Amino acid sequence: MTITRTRWFVMGLVLLGAFIALGIFVAVHPTTLDSAIANALHGEYEQPLGKVVAWLTDLFGPVMPYAFALGLIVQGLRKRDPLYPKLLGVLALTGYTSTIVKPMFDRARPREYPDLSYPSGHVGSVASTGFVAVLLCVAVAPHLVKRIAALFVAATVLSAAFRIILGVHWFTDTVGAVLGVLSVGSLAAGALQPVPAEGVTSQE
Repeated sequence: MTITRTRWFVMGLVLLGAFIALGIFVAVHPTTLDSAIANALHGEYEQPLGKVVAWLTDLFGPVMPYAFALGLIVQGLRKRDPLYPKLLGVLALTGYTSTIVKPMFDRARPREYPDLSYPSGHVGSVASTGFVAVLLCVAVAPHLVKRIAALFVAATVLSAAFRIILGVHWFTDTVGAVLGVLSVGSLAAGALQPVPAEGVTSQE
């Protein structure tokens, strides 16, 4: 798996452009798809399914990157490998993307709920953990990359479904969360170069 620094930056900038464009496009009015999904699930958060999802969504949210960060810190202290501080840097930058940029778009939630809507912080948390987990596997366990990637894709989709069922996010909020994580993650990976030379070839 060879990704030069230049390619990291190009991917990051392209995805960042898509993330910003989507945020601007949906900031004023929800898309037709957003409205259709929200209407179909209207009031579902008050039903038995919604009660279960309300509990599960906490597991597929901000708790995930904090738990993963703790593991990286422990491993970093044990092995004294610069890989782990770099991965922590990528995790921090991607994990806080939602919190930092939400005021830029000022999008209202589908129903009365605290905080702004675009992008979804819960989905971003899961996606950021998955992004860094894949980078870690590339560095120390390449044979696990596909499995870990598949696992976190599924976890991210579940997180998105939970937030939409609860009526606290539009569908495009969840798409934006993934775009935001991938864009910032790519830029951070290009800058910090957390993957060893045999995994990623640096290009100055």
